[in-house]
Amino acid sequence: MTPPVVPVISVRRLTKSYGTVEALSGVDLDIFKGEVHAICGDNGAGKSTLLKILSGAISYTSGELLLDGTTVRFSSPHDARERGIETVYQDLALAGDRSCAANIFLGREILMPGLLGRLGVLDRKSMNRKAQQFFGELSISITDPTRNVRAFSGGQRQGVAVARAAIWATHVVLLDEPTAALGVRQKGAVRDLIERLKERGLAVVLVTHDIPEVLAHSDRVTVLRQGKAVSTRFTRDVDMQWIVGAMVGQKVDGAAA
Repeated sequence: MTPPVVPVISVRRLTKSYGTVEALSGVDLDIFKGEVHAICGDNGAGKSTLLKILSGAISYTSGELLLDGTTVRFSSPHDARERGIETVYQDLALAGDRSCAANIFLGREILMPGLLGRLGVLDRKSMNRKAQQFFGELSISITDPTRNVRAFSGGQRQGVAVARAAIWATHVVLLDEPTAALGVRQKGAVRDLIERLKERGLAVVLVTHDIPEVLAHSDRVTVLRQGKAVSTRFTRDVDMQWIVGAMVGQKVDGAAA
């Protein structure tokens, strides 16, 4: 008998309140490794709140968050990262005046061996070499990891941010509107990166307004509306009309949204 697959992340009856305002209300959700799970919803639906809870930026009010079947409550984004969850925010959170390699290893710098390392001297050659190796493995078009991030295109900067997440994540990569400010060609490069994250066995949570992107590149989709999870479906079983209908409150799965 095949044992049941445990979701890498689950939320059960998750609620987040700000005073009398409920940003999330009783949300249930399962995320599995090796899938792209899209989160859709109109402005104010609760997408950002859910992303912030999963990334450790804020804590939930009630309910349960489980990682590999064990209840957790992240105290900070650092806590979430330590548990294998990486986030790529819409603003990328990159240091523009530092090199690509420095951004990859930001907060995880490699020190020189021996006394120099104990004195805090960085091993820049090792970081540059490893960064170049990572870019090659992910087919990111950056040939010089020593160049400052600000010298690259929007798509390449997005590549650096996604690469940093892919390298350090062991469970989940959270993507917040990853193609919102990109052109058609750059969007294609990011889509390819998302596929490589799946190939590495990671779960990818894709928070986006771009419904064509959802339909083309996610395995499952959850629609949030007014802080509630309206429905979760396999993407192959839905179309744009279904997603838009769920977002605006039309009937889905035989019930009013």
